[in-house]
Amino acid sequence: MSTGDKRVVLTGMGVRAPGGHGAAGLWDLLTSERTATRTITAFDPAPFRSRIAAEVDFDPVAEGFTAREVAERDRVVLLALACARDAVRDCGLDLARRDPTRTAVSIGSAVGSTISLDRDYRRISRGGSTWLVDHALASPRSRDHQVPAALARDVAREVAAEGPVAVISTGCTSGLDAVGHGAELIRDGRADVVLAGAADAPISPITVACFDAIRATSPNNADPAHASRPFDRRRDGFVLGEGAAVFVLEERAAALRRGARVHAEFAGFAGRCNAFHMTGLHPEGRELSWAITAALRASGRDRVDYLNAHGSGTKQNDRHETAAIKRSLGAAAHRIPISSIKSKVGHSLGAIGSVELAACVLAMRHGVVPPTANYAEPDPECDLDYVPGEPREADLDVVLSVGSGFGGFQSAAVLTRGDR
Repeated sequence: MSTGDKRVVLTGMGVRAPGGHGAAGLWDLLTSERTATRTITAFDPAPFRSRIAAEVDFDPVAEGFTAREVAERDRVVLLALACARDAVRDCGLDLARRDPTRTAVSIGSAVGSTISLDRDYRRISRGGSTWLVDHALASPRSRDHQVPAALARDVAREVAAEGPVAVISTGCTSGLDAVGHGAELIRDGRADVVLAGAADAPISPITVACFDAIRATSPNNADPAHASRPFDRRRDGFVLGEGAAVFVLEERAAALRRGARVHAEFAGFAGRCNAFHMTGLHPEGRELSWAITAALRASGRDRVDYLNAHGSGTKQNDRHETAAIKRSLGAAAHRIPISSIKSKVGHSLGAIGSVELAACVLAMRHGVVPPTANYAEPDPECDLDYVPGEPREADLDVVLSVGSGFGGFQSAAVLTRGDR
């Protein structure tokens, strides 16, 4: 077996998502009748067009972080660290006894320390009242907030990783791309263990204002629980979210030798970029279809039992994604159950790809396809099986998760059952 033929498995998992604590909380939300989208509580959203989001009920002090750590670190870092700790505990590895140069980190994030940057700017500009900012008012950690690499560095310190360490920032596909990069580190023989995943905490005034400006988010403030409506004819934009998910990746044979529980195999991955438009998409879905086809080819599978859609709930994206699925999967596209968990947990930008991979792992474990919430009125241009209403029992051996991001990024990952 060449190093490129190594099989990569997920042996540890940590999740912080809206609606519940950890992986169990995520699964409870996904299979319940409720959603986690609500009116923003992190700040006063009154001045904004879209005043709703899916927030994580996350208390860092209750999770063991010191008051100093909470004061100095952005929320995105704390979410990533909490997930990394859970993933290491879950995998059963004692990283302190392993060669630290063989442990790597690959963390994705679209907007990094947005909350702290927003707060720092308001401080040094005296609430935006002056162009000449006062650097003396800046936070001592302001440099860390400006440098995305600090996120991966802090996770590496947490797990004593001295191998390759990287931040992957490819917009809304960051969470898929970071795990894909981590898997390549294993396959190429550059690491034995990789902490891979993503985190984003973008619920801040500046982020909300930016999406307001391009009218990408839903203005359905009167009914936030039903505002995220992927593939539904009435959809009017996505609902902003936050969250994180981190996995421990290992080479399959090594994991089995030590008796590890294998959550899933990361069987295939591919990414493409259309280099077409900052926010626009080709309606035919060519680049996403190419990513899907390449990921399936890399996995060696010719069928899909469940497709976890990007399903953002914007008019453009859902049409584009539907076209891409048909283009890549042909007639089979109409037989595959497809759902979007963004209808439940919102869109956490760079983190959502990893949160969706966690949902895929849980779907395979329980033999259940989570539904697309709030799907009631079919769109003639979105005519596939989007699993409306209720969870659906199914034997899931091969699961495909896809992502699409501003800038033209298109990614697809294939997970397979780790116990078969």
